[in-house]
Amino acid sequence: MGRADARRAQGREARRAGSGGIRRLFTWRKILGTFFGLCLLGMGAFAALYVYVDVPEANAQAQKQSNVYKYSDGTLLARSNSDVNREIVDLGVVPKSVQHAFVAAENKSFYRDQGVDLKGTARGVINTLSGKGKQGGSTITQQYVKNYYLTQDQTVTRKLKELVISLKVDQRTKKDDILAGYLNTVYYGRGASGIQAAAQAYYGVDAKDLDTSQGAYLAALLQAPSQYDWAVASASGKKLVKERWAYTLNNMVDEGWLDRAERDKMTFPVPDAPKAAPGMDGQTGYLVEAANDEMERQGITEEMRETGGWTVTLNIDKKRQKQLEKSVDRQLENQLDREKSKVDATVQAGATSVDPKTGKVVALYGGVGATEHYISNATRQDYQPASTFKPLVLASALENGAKTQNGDLIGLNTVYDGTSKRPVVGSDTPFAPQNEDDISYDSPTVRTAMDKSINAVFAQMVVDVTPSAVKKTALGLGVPDKNFPERPAITLGTMNASTWDMAGVYATLDNHGKKVTPTIVKSAVHRDRTMEPVDGVGGQVISRASADTVTKALTEVVDIGSGREANTSAYDAAGKTGTSENNKAAWFTAYTPELTTAVALFGESTQEGGGQVSLTGTANSGRANGGGFPAKIWADYTLGALGGGSDATFDLQGVERGETAVTETPSATPSETEEPSETPSEEPTPSETPSETPSEEPTPSETPSETPTWTPSGTPSTTKDPEDGGVEPPGERPGSDTLPGQ
Repeated sequence: MGRADARRAQGREARRAGSGGIRRLFTWRKILGTFFGLCLLGMGAFAALYVYVDVPEANAQAQKQSNVYKYSDGTLLARSNSDVNREIVDLGVVPKSVQHAFVAAENKSFYRDQGVDLKGTARGVINTLSGKGKQGGSTITQQYVKNYYLTQDQTVTRKLKELVISLKVDQRTKKDDILAGYLNTVYYGRGASGIQAAAQAYYGVDAKDLDTSQGAYLAALLQAPSQYDWAVASASGKKLVKERWAYTLNNMVDEGWLDRAERDKMTFPVPDAPKAAPGMDGQTGYLVEAANDEMERQGITEEMRETGGWTVTLNIDKKRQKQLEKSVDRQLENQLDREKSKVDATVQAGATSVDPKTGKVVALYGGVGATEHYISNATRQDYQPASTFKPLVLASALENGAKTQNGDLIGLNTVYDGTSKRPVVGSDTPFAPQNEDDISYDSPTVRTAMDKSINAVFAQMVVDVTPSAVKKTALGLGVPDKNFPERPAITLGTMNASTWDMAGVYATLDNHGKKVTPTIVKSAVHRDRTMEPVDGVGGQVISRASADTVTKALTEVVDIGSGREANTSAYDAAGKTGTSENNKAAWFTAYTPELTTAVALFGESTQEGGGQVSLTGTANSGRANGGGFPAKIWADYTLGALGGGSDATFDLQGVERGETAVTETPSATPSETEEPSETPSEEPTPSETPSETPSEEPTPSETPSETPTWTPSGTPSTTKDPEDGGVEPPGERPGSDTLPGQ
């Protein structure tokens, strides 16, 4: 053998030796040993992980809910917490067939498994490591754990935690509770998290009203919410979701949850077109704010509401609410030029409408829009209610059996001195209010004084009753206890009040003297607590006879007095106009047997810092007054709210005190107990509409229709007290015959 052959032989020997070494290193025994060793190591690691990883607290986002606000008929008004649209519901609310649809679509073995799918989890881990994206095949329990306890991060660590926590959750938690958590946390598209929000978003119903077919669609949707939303799905997407829907129903049949014959009758339930979630613009924000304020007064704090989960049903009647909005637009906003007129730009309207038998606030108008004018004109308390306070003076006189300075019992036909700027008698605080347009009346009765809103009469009546007694009656009826001095000037409504307040006051009169408290929340329900609703009707605060006598007087205000714009044969009505100092506010508060509504206009400066300004010149109509725009809005709204009218009539009892035969004009001969007018009577023809040319110091134009006496006073005072209210004088001097400082 040559040298070359020897080298080849040596190479062969070396290769044989090497091959044998590899075989000795990788024997089947060693391979199996290594495999089982790795398995044991993995099992040990998993055991350690199982011990180490505990079920965490739920993540904040999974618990976050919106608060849902509804009209009285249950239709959606708004949702708060706009960053999440979720309302958690109990599983018992969801129909059983809908529950089964989700199980059939997502995890048929849910009721039998241990909460995990090892193959699916392994596939998810591999996909994550290889960069292939989302895992598939997770059980309902795993999806619930991911949504409720963890995050949506696609990491190996998160997936391993999901596996461990799912096992523990399945051991510790009932299947129904897991399913409930899953249904309430999963995302359905259209901004809807949870089945309640999804039911509303896709079918406009609550979860409890879903049928099996609709439930199957929502279950099918979860695989690809954006791709399977019928409203935006491509032809391919629609085909796929219909197949997924059919797959879900067929699985239900296989599991014995759905009858085959019933399944065969089902057709695909095309969902509704998507709608934008109601925001807080328009009147919605004002309504939600009023509801929140009432909840706050009942102990449901802002902190409690911020966690979400409240379903708040309001007393607001959807049809009446829309009618009120239309009436303000038709009778006021359409007449204004807010862009070009500086006066029109300052006009703010507010209104509150109450059911006098229950106290329910059925409609509310807060302003041009909650996102444009943040203060609600319905509930603001920074303007004077003016002469809408005068009926309360009469109510107090009747309730207290008050008498005039000469001992005559006060009633509707009691005669007073109606002389403009007449100083009150019997008061330590001098007061001499001027009547509207400085008109004096020759011995008007109380009913005439109410019709014409005669300041002189009611100023004296406050003194006759005593300011403290009048204040007590007013507070009992519902006037807020703010800036309420006990002086004769309170007859002009110089305290502050809102349309909400005055609607409640007049509703109490409408309810025959039983206290009515306006309430806007019908129910407020949370899974953990509920709010006790406000009782809108209380006890008797004035007698029925007193309340009904005031109503009798106020019916004539509407029939022949300053509220004639609201007069119609379509309904019985009683009410009072009011215009505050310098026309800064104009009111009409009135009621029918079925509905009480306060409407007001406020002059609010558009300058930074705001402030009260005159309404004179609104829509080029001259002087503002309660018998103008407010009365027109009230009449238009009431007619629509009552469905075109009502046959209901006032059931008045005990209207006898001070009654005599009704006279259409006051007596020409003053009462012996009153100071007669010093000026002979003339008979001008009064205007029924506001003057087109306001004076330098404008006054309201609630014009009398009786025969007045014009008191010649030379040059009119530049410190006139308006007919329907004025600021209380800072210091009434003895002998003063005007209100200074106006």
